Amino acid sequence: MERGKSWRHEGGKFKRRLSSLSIRRKQALEEPLVGDGERRDGDVEEGSNSGRTARVAGKERPKEGGWGGDYLKSIVYGGLDAIVTSFALVASVSGGDLPAGAVLVLGFANLIADGISMGYGDFLSSTAEKDYSANQQLIADWEIENNIHGEMLELVSAYQEQGMEKDDADKVVDILSKYKDIMADQKLTMTQGVLPPDPEDSPFKNGCVTFVSFLAFGSTPLLTYLILTPITDSKDIKFLGACIVTILALALLGAAKARISGERILSSMAVVVFNGGIAAAAAYGISYLLNNVFGIQE
Repeated sequence: MERGKSWRHEGGKFKRRLSSLSIRRKQALEEPLVGDGERRDGDVEEGSNSGRTARVAGKERPKEGGWGGDYLKSIVYGGLDAIVTSFALVASVSGGDLPAGAVLVLGFANLIADGISMGYGDFLSSTAEKDYSANQQLIADWEIENNIHGEMLELVSAYQEQGMEKDDADKVVDILSKYKDIMADQKLTMTQGVLPPDPEDSPFKNGCVTFVSFLAFGSTPLLTYLILTPITDSKDIKFLGACIVTILALALLGAAKARISGERILSSMAVVVFNGGIAAAAAYGISYLLNNVFGIQE
């Protein structure tokens, strides 16, 4: 096949085949590796000259992530920040011996305001990241269109740095030069560490997920105060209840993170709870010191 025949043009510029590329990637993930069915337990696949450790074929297959992987960052980012922020306010009020009503008033006001800010911030950052990736892709496309030989040499060098022998790298890049859209994606990934923009990625959805996650997890310490206020006037009981609910919320967030990403549940829960606990302890300690040691009152 002649080079360039798979390269579509519109007005002198190529049209990227993103949909077909996504289909090929999906098919490649679903197809079994050649020879997998013939391997026996205990066989070892020898690594190439890359120096990677040999992989045991009989090793247990890593767990796949669950639903929501595309929004994992937004869920964890919004949820963890919300829990820590809300409980830090609760800890500050309790450590400073301030009225319990201040928790509800300030807490819910800050929760809504911070949730909107966090959601919009995620939207802007995701949009900026996507725009940057798209611009880098346009640059890579132009360079391949106008300096294919130089880009081939650069990609060969990148493959060699990853441990591929030069002859093999030459063959791979020679094949990729027939499919310039794929070659441009490889150039982005291998030489710049930039992933090609995903047409299905939605910064607006990311922002909405962050906002909802922020409200859902951030409201847990405040709801504890709201529920316990008609029951008891004891600040200690309310604070203890908020501590327990916050730990449970952090553990739930850690479990959700592990379920989506495929991590170990207990280790993920421990990391998230530890992070939240450090932030909460710092807020409580600072408030206690300011009020009881330095004499700063309400």
